[in-house]
Amino acid sequence: MVQYSLDPENPTKSCKSRGSTRETAQAIKESNAELKGLGVYSLAIEHIQVNKAPKMHCRTYRTHGRISPYMSSPCHIEMILTEKEQIVPKPEEEVAQKKKISQKKLKK
Repeated sequence: MVQYSLDPENPTKSCKSRGSTRETAQAIKESNAELKGLGVYSLAIEHIQVNKAPKMHCRTYRTHGRISPYMSSPCHIEMILTEKEQIVPKPEEEVAQKKKISQKKLKK
């Protein structure tokens, strides 16, 4: 987890301060699957992008008549989910091949 972004020009960091994008993607995936009647486990994340949103000009009212700016750097999270036919398992590790030795090293 990343601390709140002091740099308002960094939308990725402000996105991380709101929570994990993977957890957000899982929640959106489940809600979209229920809404559209798709299989939850057949959806895969194809693309995730974070963009800057327009800044909000807010202020917070303090005691003794003081006013402070309300710092917020909102972001838009764009995700593309596709339905896969079958999730392919990872291939098993193959036996490591012998490393080739160069001709220079053989001469030594």
